[in-house]
Amino acid sequence: MENNNTRDANWREDLRKSKSAKDRTSTPRVKMPELDGKYRVEHRLEEVNQGLTAEMALIEATRCLDCPDPQCVTGCPVNINIPGFIKNIERGEFLEAAKVLKETSALPAVCGRVCPQEKQCESRCIHLKMKKEAVAIGYLERFAADNERISGNIALPEVAPSNGIKIAVVGSGPAGLSFAGDMAKRGYSITVFEALHEIGGVLKYGIPEFRLPNAVVDVEIDGLRKIGVEFIKDCIIGKTLSYDDLHDMGFKGIFVASGAGLPRFMNIPGENLNGIMSSNEYLTRVNLMGAGCDGCDTPVLKGHNVAIIGGGNTAMDSVRTARRMGAERAIIVYRRSEEEMPARLEEVKHAKEEGIEFMTLHNPIEYIGDENGRVKAMRVQRMELGEPDESGRRSPIAIEGAIIEIPVDMVIVSVGVSPNPLVPKSIAGLDVSRRNTIVVNEDTMQSSISDLYAGGDIVRGGATVILAMGDGRRAAQHMHEALSK
Repeated sequence: MENNNTRDANWREDLRKSKSAKDRTSTPRVKMPELDGKYRVEHRLEEVNQGLTAEMALIEATRCLDCPDPQCVTGCPVNINIPGFIKNIERGEFLEAAKVLKETSALPAVCGRVCPQEKQCESRCIHLKMKKEAVAIGYLERFAADNERISGNIALPEVAPSNGIKIAVVGSGPAGLSFAGDMAKRGYSITVFEALHEIGGVLKYGIPEFRLPNAVVDVEIDGLRKIGVEFIKDCIIGKTLSYDDLHDMGFKGIFVASGAGLPRFMNIPGENLNGIMSSNEYLTRVNLMGAGCDGCDTPVLKGHNVAIIGGGNTAMDSVRTARRMGAERAIIVYRRSEEEMPARLEEVKHAKEEGIEFMTLHNPIEYIGDENGRVKAMRVQRMELGEPDESGRRSPIAIEGAIIEIPVDMVIVSVGVSPNPLVPKSIAGLDVSRRNTIVVNEDTMQSSISDLYAGGDIVRGGATVILAMGDGRRAAQHMHEALSK
């Protein structure tokens, strides 16, 4: 195979000249094929976005200008060689494109589906400066990864000879998997400990099949197994095994990526009524434990009038799941306006197509139960926007006397999560914040204990998949440097 320097010097220059910049910028961005809104509600496990065809990918790849100083790469938390993989697609070398992705990303098929590219790599695209739509980097990433999987010709990254050093990873979510992949490629013996009965963390329990199929996640995880990563399920670090136990087992470094699985509630009257649950519980029952599917014993509440409190991606996942589970009326209740919603625009669009109602500038203040102790209504306060707060969004302010009551028989609360304190509080001498996050050096991801590094939600309190993966890569680099001294 040609080395990257030869490819850069020869065929990438030829590709750049094969089509004028004017032609590249005048080509419209492709539209992602997707299932019809009514159909996908009735077929709840089918993936909404259907992926690009080869022809569509080839056309979209020609839009990339292969900039001398590609800002899209600096906008990517894992520093994917974006022009490199896109130019491979343009040339028709789809498997080579997947190989380029795998140089830095352990989960390209996942990231191509769930990363907020519009806020990261695509937000730096030079097309935007010309008032054009950004190159569809996420769509192309998904295409390259899916094409490799479907072809069955899955390439594995190069792995250094074993150095005999054992490293433990706590949690198998995106941060843990990213760290494990990078360290395995460097020759370390990696063992990932997962508390649940499935590997994948939030990728499995938090994101619905219609947005990220489990089969896609499983292929990415299998790729890590093939380069030597070992996975141990049903093992809770801090309970099943302690930090000291890991040392006794011969582990020379530990990366904690245990996530943020502790739900937050609003502490308003009636919140303990039956029919009110967190998005974590709801999505875990449906996504990880198969609730609602034929032959599954896991129970889950089903409502006719369902309200989801919140405006993030998890709220969208929850409300769209409730619609698929039979809700006749499913409502997003959000205290700010739609413009302030943190959810991806694509997720909001899909929710509306599926019949979801949006009650913005409203906030629940009380839940009302029936004689059996189940929620039957909620009182919501109308809000207006004031000055921006620390998040940069305008603060919601209650409008005095503007309170209405709406019927609900199920409420899913999606107002944020906190790290589970079990892992950080089980390790003596570990510096932990008041929010139970592990305090780390932001450059190295090293904690107050020299051999313990951490990343993802256990550090950030809540983050995207790609930011967690970036933490994992950064921790791997600096742990490797420390162990190599």
